[in-house]
Formats: sequence, structure tokens, C-alpha cells
Amino acid sequence: MSKIVATGKTIEDAVAQGLARWGVSQDRVSVQVLSQPSRGFLGLFGVKEAKVELTLLPDRAGGESSVKEVPPTNAQAVPAKVVQISNTSVMTQEPAVSMDTENPDTASLAGKDPYQEAITFLIETGQAMGLDISVEVEKGKDFTTLQISGAGLGLMIGRRGQTLDALQYLANIVANRYSDSYLRIVLDAENFRDRRKKTLEDLAERLAGRVLKTRKEIVLEPMPAAERKVIHAKLQSNGAVKTYSKGEEPNRRVVITPKSS
Repeated sequence: MSKIVATGKTIEDAVAQGLARWGVSQDRVSVQVLSQPSRGFLGLFGVKEAKVELTLLPDRAGGESSVKEVPPTNAQAVPAKVVQISNTSVMTQEPAVSMDTENPDTASLAGKDPYQEAITFLIETGQAMGLDISVEVEKGKDFTTLQISGAGLGLMIGRRGQTLDALQYLANIVANRYSDSYLRIVLDAENFRDRRKKTLEDLAERLAGRVLKTRKEIVLEPMPAAERKVIHAKLQSNGAVKTYSKGEEPNRRVVITPKSS
């Protein structure tokens, strides 16, 4: 089988680099992590880059491996996502939304409450982190919020909410394994989401004022899509500045620039 070694600032970056060089999707390769980036809490990296080995899998007909991307037959391919919590990296793919009741392994998941399974996952994760937490379900029209309560939740929130975002991603994976329709879960702790939104809105206003004063654009640090959306929405009605995003994930940034007079 063909193999390739790729490096990046994170494991996700390294995998993306390898996939780009071959021009294939994640379902065509297996990934082995050769080395982790420098240790640190979620989102903190040092000088040591991540290194992964990608092995090109044979095609479904059992023939020779090919670098030609093959679209899946039953579901659209989705990119792999690496979630790093503390010093542990987890690579996974979003599960297919539909469940095959003809498949005994899949059918065995039926009948379980997807939200309860996500809650169990979160409680067990909290215990592994030395925390005693409880989780409350708040169902909404477009998504369901799982509110985490307990002491020492700063550890589960992490720097700028990065650990919370990682846990939210994994909680969605767990819940959707037990659902025959797509569920969207938002994870919150100590009303962090509202507090973070207010912080970002204040930042947007402050930076917009600086842009107007200096007449020079400002490029913000990389942010997840949800946080970039807060910045864009806050300044959308500002007639003196405009915003746009540039760069590739996970290093996509918001730019605030003065409007032409």
C-alpha cells in the first residue's frame, strides 16, 4: 500500500496536509499518529509539530490503491476532525445520519435515549478529570442545550472555551449514534456561551473604533466559525466598517477594515 508522512502544527493540520497532497478524502486512508505536538492544554502548542502516517487503502473492488477520490455510495464523505483534550487526541468522523436496521450492530443501538448517552459520556469524562458534575437537558427548536453544573468547571471549559467545544463535538458524535435523525447539541457550562458572546461583541466594537481612528484594517486571531459569526453580526449594521474572513480552517480569521468613503 502507498504511504505518506505529513506534519503540521496540529494532528488535524498534518492529516489535512497529507490528504491534500494525495487529493483524496478521509475515507480512502487510514491514519497513524507518529508523534504528538508539544504537550499542553487544549489549543496550546509548542515547537514540536505533529507527525502522521497516511496509508492509502485499496479500492472497494479489492484492486490496487488509487489516489483518485471515490465518493461514498450511501452518504457524503465528511472530513476527519481531531479533538484534543489535555494530552489526548481523538480522531473521528461524523456518523451517517440514518441507521441501518438490517445491520445487527447498528440496530443494537436503537431504543436508547441519545441525550442520555451523551450525558453519560460527559459525566464519565468529568469523573476522569476529577470533577463531579450534573447535566440538564434544555430542548429548543433548532438545537438542544446540555447545561453542565458542578465545581471546577473551568477545567471543562478550557482556554476560551476550546475544551468545551471539543467535548461538544464528541457529545454530538455520541448522541447521533443513537438517533435515526440528526441531532444538534450545544454544550454549555456556567453560562459560558452567553459570556463569551458578550466578550466578543465588546471586542468587535472596540476594534471597530480603533479601525476608524487609524483608518487601518485589523486582523483578529484565528477563531471557530461560531465566534467569527458573532463578530460579523455585531458589526453588520456599522456603516463605517466592514468585515470578512480569510484563511483556511483552523486558522481562518476575521478582518475588520474601514469602508471606502
